[in-house]
Formats: sequence, structure tokens, C-alpha cells
Amino acid sequence: MTASVRTVATAVAIDVVATLVFVVIGRGTHNADPTLAGLLSSWWPFLAALALGWILTVAWRRPFGPLWPGVGLWIVTVGGGMLFRTLSGQGTALAFVIVATIALGILLIGWRAIATLVRRRTLTSTPSA
Repeated sequence: MTASVRTVATAVAIDVVATLVFVVIGRGTHNADPTLAGLLSSWWPFLAALALGWILTVAWRRPFGPLWPGVGLWIVTVGGGMLFRTLSGQGTALAFVIVATIALGILLIGWRAIATLVRRRTLTSTPSA
């Protein structure tokens, strides 16, 4: 079963914003080049890996799932992002990989976990007719 187009679009948008937040915070922490080109240079590897993750995990079937596709998207986004950074000559220092793994895990799985809890709470507190 595939989720509605609106549900899928919402999940994609949240994931895209999550990767952008990760990059913006990281670049701000390191006083990186504040230009749009600099931002896009840092963001594209993770954005491309996220897109690949959506395809590999078939995330549109259950886009809000924290375990699946959440964990799968997290693994592909981190791993693919690091691969794309390496292929494009960008750094992948161990400390960066650790921080990216933690931050993207919180961002990509975290919102799904919160959405799942809110949905469960809403479903259990709604009186049945």
C-alpha cells in the first residue's frame, strides 16, 4: 500500500528541510563561506543520498515510519552523503562522520518518532461513535 501523495510530499519536504538544517548548523558552527554556492556545495551530497534513500527503502509506502524507512533513510543518507563528499573532494574526517551520523539520526528518525507518537495519542484519545 502506498501513502497519499500529500503524505509522501510532506515527508519528503520534512526530510529535505532536516538535511538543510543539518548543513546550515554545521556550516554556521565552522564559520563557513556564507554564500548560496557554499551552502549548495555542502548540501548536495546529503540531498542526493536522501533521494537515493527514498528509492532504496521504497519510503513512499510508509513515509512516516520511524524504524522503516526512517532507519534505512538515515543509513543511506549518512553513508551516501559521505561517499558523495569523498567523490567530490570534500572532507570526511571521523569527527564529522560521527556528528553527521548522530545529527541526521535525530533529524530523520526523530520527527518520524514524534509523528508516530502524536498519531497514536490522537487515535487512542478520539472517542469512537
